[in-house]
Amino acid sequence: MTEPSGSFYNQAWRWHFYAGLFVIPFLIMLSLTGIVYLFKPQLDNLLYADLLLVPQGEQLLSADQQLALVKQAYPQAAISQYLPPVDVQHSAQFVVTEGERKLNVFLDPYQGTVLGTQDAVNNLQAIARALHGELLIGKFGDRLIELAAGWAVVLVVSGLYLWWPRGNGLRGVLWPRLANRGRLLWRDVHAVTGFWGALLLLFMLLTGMTWTGFWGETFAGVWNRFPAVMWNEVPKSAQQARSLNTAEGQTVAWAVENTPIPASDPHAAHTGQAMNSSAPVAAQVSLQQILDIARAQDVVAGYSVTLPKGGEGVYTIAVFADDPRNDATLHVDQYSGKVLADVRWQDYGAVAKSVEMGVVLHEGKFFGLANQLLMLAVCLLILLSSISGLVIWWMRRPQGSLGVPPLRHDLPLWKTALVIVAVLGVVFPLVGASLVVIGALDWLLFSRLARPRAVLER
Repeated sequence: MTEPSGSFYNQAWRWHFYAGLFVIPFLIMLSLTGIVYLFKPQLDNLLYADLLLVPQGEQLLSADQQLALVKQAYPQAAISQYLPPVDVQHSAQFVVTEGERKLNVFLDPYQGTVLGTQDAVNNLQAIARALHGELLIGKFGDRLIELAAGWAVVLVVSGLYLWWPRGNGLRGVLWPRLANRGRLLWRDVHAVTGFWGALLLLFMLLTGMTWTGFWGETFAGVWNRFPAVMWNEVPKSAQQARSLNTAEGQTVAWAVENTPIPASDPHAAHTGQAMNSSAPVAAQVSLQQILDIARAQDVVAGYSVTLPKGGEGVYTIAVFADDPRNDATLHVDQYSGKVLADVRWQDYGAVAKSVEMGVVLHEGKFFGLANQLLMLAVCLLILLSSISGLVIWWMRRPQGSLGVPPLRHDLPLWKTALVIVAVLGVVFPLVGASLVVIGALDWLLFSRLARPRAVLER
């Protein structure tokens, strides 16, 4: 009766190691790209000071004058977004598409001089962010990231359960036994960094998971609820606010991603006419008027203005603030200037507020340099734990192969850990689906291939 149980535990042990080997490269990549994005303000000022900083002048050009200058410089380009200067010493920025290229155009808001351009997709921060979110391969990459993050949660939770200090087993878990050498020292490094970094790693994984395309979108759909009356009297488009975010950059906060984008009424304008009226289309509200609306509505500096796309498009004023209590997302009718929707921190639910606070902590924004350094320490812990895990596997692998180390027979808690894994497989459906696939492959293929080899070795 013991052989089936042993066979089952051997199978589960293989899954554990295969999952770890799958997750580790992703954790290393996420840590490295996360460090780059974490220090975005400092790196931007170092690399692009000539584009970002300007000497303070006497009088700012209006947003409309700035827009006209960019149109003059790029007559064939489509302008999609405007980022006003964040203070008196910073440039203005326009996002334009010229042919197949998407460019960030920087303008001196005092002199009206185009300072230069930056490829909006192929710059350090955009590449780091796109790698971090979807591996530069779109939806499939997003699913791989989500799967790896879900499995990382499983490994951390089950590992915490298995390695939690019991009795006198504090050494090698709470602190490393520095007198050890070789595999035992690497094992202690892996266990100690994993133990102390577990809660921080779980925080990073779960706050990051909220941005994923499957689990994160489902989570948002359940918890990000706003009163329907906010949009009752507003014509709505078929798009959601998440369409304004891209792999390379973020426009709106996570909490509003699943909210509808209203539609402008090309016939209402200032006269209050119905949408089916045959009256001529009104003139479009100017960009400077949109800035005046943002100022009147107390939107904090650092916001962007997404320009209308098509006859029913709206202006979107959005700020994803370092302090989420300053978040704002406003949609403005492009003809009448009416604010069709205005979503702020006070409109978020309790879960959305918690997630938004977690996201800005994750990105190192909330309490300045100290927040950045804390998240850097977490990234370094993840790197150390991942590399030490690889070293341990390499040292314990079967001689002459890249297989799984032999099963330890002193793990009385392994059965409960498997229950934890099963529960987490339900919470994270991609993990659960992969468990079924891996189990089937292991039973149908890998374990059957191992039996003839075992017979030959007798």
